[in-house]
Amino acid sequence: MAMREIILQTLQLSKFYRDPVEFQALKNINLEIEKGEFISIVGASGSGKSTLLYVLSTLDTDYEGQIILAGEDLSSLSQNRQAEIRNEKIGFVFQFHYLLPEFTVLENVSLPAMKLGRWSKEEIEHRALKKLELLGISDQATKKANKLSGGQQQRVAIARALINDPAIIFGDEPTGNLDSKNSQLVIDLLKELKRDLHQTICIVTHDMNLAEQTDRTITLHDGEILKQEVRS
Repeated sequence: MAMREIILQTLQLSKFYRDPVEFQALKNINLEIEKGEFISIVGASGSGKSTLLYVLSTLDTDYEGQIILAGEDLSSLSQNRQAEIRNEKIGFVFQFHYLLPEFTVLENVSLPAMKLGRWSKEEIEHRALKKLELLGISDQATKKANKLSGGQQQRVAIARALINDPAIIFGDEPTGNLDSKNSQLVIDLLKELKRDLHQTICIVTHDMNLAEQTDRTITLHDGEILKQEVRS
């Protein structure tokens, strides 16, 4: 039997907001995400799902408890090291693609790798093209990002999230800005990444159609895990 490889683990993870009054947004979250798992986090508005995603993905570093990502305890690291890990080990796909409109598709996808500084410019361009090929959009590489359709832009955003071969990709409502046809295309792409690349993916969504197509759905209520549904 294959050993479980835990990519991300939280221990007693809590989050407080203290302005204007103290409010506990996350309450002692204990969570494990395995390599190659496709996880969805759901819950009513105000349940803490976006807060959890932002804390897990190191976009918010003001929390209590522990987050262990790919074997490193993030809570014990400096802000600079956390920023390095964010760029190296984490990919992001948001509801709004946040592509730079004046840059080409290839330049947009290359940006996180340029920031990481691990490869030459030529190698980064080669990697970016490979990711675009994987997502069936390499023919758009030289176009400006603002010339693409919404569905194409979200595919470019996924390619950008993949460029550094992250340990995990986080998605914040990745289909929230798309029509049903393009939403399903994005869901299918994420499922292919999980199946073909064994990519670990964790998304927040209000789209139950999307959630039902993931391996496991975690339901939050008032900052706590209410239930987890595992699909075979």
